[in-house]
Amino acid sequence: MIKTLSKANQLVLLLFFISFAMSENPLKYAQPKLSDYGFFEGRMADHNPVTGVIPYDVSAQLFSDYALKSRFIVLPQGQQLEYQKDGTFDFPEESVLIKTFYYPADFRNPDKNIRLMETRILIHTPEGWMGFAYIWNEEQTEAFLEIAGERLDASFINPIGETVNFKYSVPNFNQCKGCHVFNNKMEPIGPKTRLLNHDFDFDSGRMNQLEKWETLGMISGLPSVSSLPQTPDYNNFESGSIEERARALIDINCAHCHRLGAPGETSGLFLNIEETNPTQLGVHKPPIAAGRGSGDLDYTIVPGQPDKSIMVYRMASTDPSIMMPELGRKLVHKEGVELVKQWIKEMEKY
Repeated sequence: MIKTLSKANQLVLLLFFISFAMSENPLKYAQPKLSDYGFFEGRMADHNPVTGVIPYDVSAQLFSDYALKSRFIVLPQGQQLEYQKDGTFDFPEESVLIKTFYYPADFRNPDKNIRLMETRILIHTPEGWMGFAYIWNEEQTEAFLEIAGERLDASFINPIGETVNFKYSVPNFNQCKGCHVFNNKMEPIGPKTRLLNHDFDFDSGRMNQLEKWETLGMISGLPSVSSLPQTPDYNNFESGSIEERARALIDINCAHCHRLGAPGETSGLFLNIEETNPTQLGVHKPPIAAGRGSGDLDYTIVPGQPDKSIMVYRMASTDPSIMMPELGRKLVHKEGVELVKQWIKEMEKY
């Protein structure tokens, strides 16, 4: 059955084929089905990794309409990640990052009645990193490459028993670049040492992820793990202070765009966790371009007054011309908004 494409998806396809024509065939790096890669054995939906496909997690999660995620990394045989002084890694070509987005039918029973939505693959090719999305079929037996993106009906019962219905968005080929571009090159967001520096339940037992990767020979040049920073889990009240957790949430959800070298740098708003300048962080900072996105408010952050802060206004909106982040969500991250409001409320007046 042939699907009729919307005008928006027709444009996506046009842009894709333009990029296709201007470079080597990008699809030569993508398989038509997720199973073609051979990442998992047995029932595909169970995500049982074969040898060399290593599960991992990040301490602060990008909000994606409350989707849960499973992550895996694959390195070419005999090659390693090279630790960089800025806390990132230099990935060898042919490295692959795998991330599957899924929902339980009821978040009060998160391990039952799972529906896989999509699996995103980042492949480090000779032309740089490329991202491809695979949509799972209704039978949950396979995921298929989709370059034009898609909107899927999604539903779940949240932790307080409310039913949530919405349209889940799968990004198109070009939208992947919107979040992953840094210094005009596409790169991963999550695999930084500060986001990986915590314990994970491996099949062999619980262990710090970075130490595990070292024992597997996956990393070269890594300093002592005890000397490396850790980003707190903003959902965990015991992982850090209100400020530390709010900064972690803003960093993972906003800083891939709002930092030097990223698409949002012209705003002068830098939200990466390393930023210490209050004005660049948004305190008493007026927007570069006023409009609906400002909500007739004056500053990104007004210490002590979250309801007068543009940051909160945009986080609490689902209007495409107002909301931030612009991509990756259709729902409001209610808990995240409350955390940021509490941080601003407790912020010392500058």
